[in-house]
Amino acid sequence: MSAPENKKSKHPDSGESAEGSKEKSLNFIQKIIEDDNATGKHDGRVHTRFPPEPNGYLHIGHAKSICLNFGLAAKYDGKCNLRFDDTNPTKEDVEYVESIQEDIRWLGFDWEERLFHASDYFDKLHEYAVTLIEKGLAYVDSQTPEQIRETRGSLTEPGTNSPFRDRSIEENLDLFTKMKDGEFEEGSQVLRAKIDMTSPNMNMRDPIIYRIRKVPHDRTGDKWCIYPMYDFTHGLSDSLEGITHSICTLEFENHRPLYDWFLEALDVFHPQQIEFARLNLNYTVMSKRKLLDLVDKGLVDGWDDPRMPTISGLRRRGYTPESIRDFCEEIGVAKYNSKVDATKLENAVRDHLNKVAPRRMAVLDPIKVVIENYPEGETELLEAVNNPEDPDAGTREIPFSRELYIEREDFMEDPPKKFFRLGPGREVRLRYAYYITCQDFIKDPETGEVVELRCTYDPETKGGKSSDGRKVRGTIHWVSAAHSKNVPVRNYDRLFIKENPLKLKKTQEDFTENLNPDSLTVLENVRVEPSLFEAESGERFQFERHGYYCSDIKDSKPDSPVFNRIVNLKDTWSKVQKKK
Repeated sequence: MSAPENKKSKHPDSGESAEGSKEKSLNFIQKIIEDDNATGKHDGRVHTRFPPEPNGYLHIGHAKSICLNFGLAAKYDGKCNLRFDDTNPTKEDVEYVESIQEDIRWLGFDWEERLFHASDYFDKLHEYAVTLIEKGLAYVDSQTPEQIRETRGSLTEPGTNSPFRDRSIEENLDLFTKMKDGEFEEGSQVLRAKIDMTSPNMNMRDPIIYRIRKVPHDRTGDKWCIYPMYDFTHGLSDSLEGITHSICTLEFENHRPLYDWFLEALDVFHPQQIEFARLNLNYTVMSKRKLLDLVDKGLVDGWDDPRMPTISGLRRRGYTPESIRDFCEEIGVAKYNSKVDATKLENAVRDHLNKVAPRRMAVLDPIKVVIENYPEGETELLEAVNNPEDPDAGTREIPFSRELYIEREDFMEDPPKKFFRLGPGREVRLRYAYYITCQDFIKDPETGEVVELRCTYDPETKGGKSSDGRKVRGTIHWVSAAHSKNVPVRNYDRLFIKENPLKLKKTQEDFTENLNPDSLTVLENVRVEPSLFEAESGERFQFERHGYYCSDIKDSKPDSPVFNRIVNLKDTWSKVQKKK
């Protein structure tokens, strides 16, 4: 299959008036592409791909790769394929395939009709393997897996040739056919490329191309009992699809000579592999194997647990696709690995939700307030702003009555001078409502806990403004007792307490020992204003003075929402850590 034709890419207007400014705005991959386009390489085509393995859910690190590959295609009027690297049926699942597609669409990208699977090319890859044998560039090795490992050498010592390395072409073709026909047991034979067992690059020491796996494939059924290895499949699949720029993370840099060797040995279309630094986020693990470990041990509530760094977990937590794309844009594309502070991701969702999230009032730890001079049985509707950052968001009506709930922390029996909330004889503003003054309080006779506040209100301060010009320094939120409703709220925090969860003091320690015991607290007695009763699944809000919350997309039901905390209004984690 030759590289498909594509019209020459058009470089979009960067908005920069000076060429130097424009150059500074380009990352190193964009610079490579622009140089390629300037020289006419690939006839100006830009064709990328995102090639996930369907053996787990995508995480925030994959989001960076998705944004990069699809973003480059969009910037240069090109194309981006979605290709599943489904070469290992022992670890793959249709559930993962479906979740990956959902994640990419949710992030705002579309592969159009270009959905591919490595398994689409199994016949062609087998032909390529036969061609390498016929060229004397591949052989069937009958050593055990242990023997192959032992003869591979080390970083300081060369490997040694297999005793089966010099088999004839005819014998290798016959043995490879028998491998394909299922005549050998798993692990008894492999097909290896014949390159150089003394190469300083371990990947070039006669790498395995095919291994026997007598496992049915979800797409090809029982047709194959041999499956190609990733290093063999990766570059040749890129070639078959006409990929121009094969964007990989840095761990594949040492694999690039092998990528090139296969393409050159088979004399096929040659894409260019370019490596960039993967996303490493502190207080997080990014290994799918370790994330699977958390799921399998029941330490989290599945792959989409809102504490997980998976895209589905972030979606359920309440993150927006815009905030994740903004985050990936902010951290940029680099050539060298580094650790990104999780605060950057949290700030990205704060910045976006501040602009778009409706404001609502919710009392997380309620204490009752009785306004003694407000008429019993009376209710009035007050006007509240939906979002001061969005002039088009409008207003809503909230009910006000004699009995209210406020936050327990907004009252102190013996407040210090700089406590600007309620205390005996102190006056505060109820947001959107009136000034109130605490006249008395009632305690539980058994526990001594304050259970009710007795207050008066000034009817001349409707809307929170005084007619006589007096000012109060404290403004607190509230909900009407008769019109509010109890809803469960899950306060999520970071999953790990250590910046590097994989850094262990003792060899016998497990990374799960660094789990944050306070990563989830559930509040059952939260009172919310009436407009939140009808929150749609996945709808996001700012709970005033608390943070941003989302109606859980799995557990919320009509008229019975369950809210997840997305993020606090400000970064409090660093302050907490400093206190520890």
